[in-house]
Amino acid sequence: MNGLRFVPANEASWDDLQAILTGAAGRCQCQRQRLGDHDWWRMPESERAAILRAEAHCDDPRATETIGIVAYDGDEPVAWCAVDRRGVFGRVRGSPVPWQGRDEDPDDESVWAIACVVVRKGHRGEGLTYPLIAAAAEHARARGASAVEGYPMLTGGKKVIWDELSVGPAGPFLAAGFREVTHPTKRRLVMRLDF
Repeated sequence: MNGLRFVPANEASWDDLQAILTGAAGRCQCQRQRLGDHDWWRMPESERAAILRAEAHCDDPRATETIGIVAYDGDEPVAWCAVDRRGVFGRVRGSPVPWQGRDEDPDDESVWAIACVVVRKGHRGEGLTYPLIAAAAEHARARGASAVEGYPMLTGGKKVIWDELSVGPAGPFLAAGFREVTHPTKRRLVMRLDF
């Protein structure tokens, strides 16, 4: 790696973000977690992309809001992480998994969530998820979050397809200081970092 750096998505170009979002991630356009399954399934990919572009504010460094960060290795875009206020992620709010055994307000705007992690094809297996999760947590903290959550998978050392692993593996969350809050399913954790 030539020098990994992370920028808010509004400081990245739309073309750079699209270079990362290929294959299943390109079809998703990071909207499934935000919209929830019902709306996401019915929406054409072009509409998903339009929503992402409007919310990420790519190519607008003066924008006051964005919904994620982009990682660069030198000048090459290599990874994306969706990180925003937890309540904007419709799939998180509508799923029983994050809330099982918890009594918490899903709309607490001070709690953020890391909902999606994408490492660009050709850069997977290089350990980029570790600094990406740490940078996403710092992004949330710097924008006033009191805590940030993640909903990673336990892979058991097995290769898992991106569609499942878009939430990230548990290891990078542990390395960034997150603690396990609940273990609601056999393969999913709710993890949290309080600031």
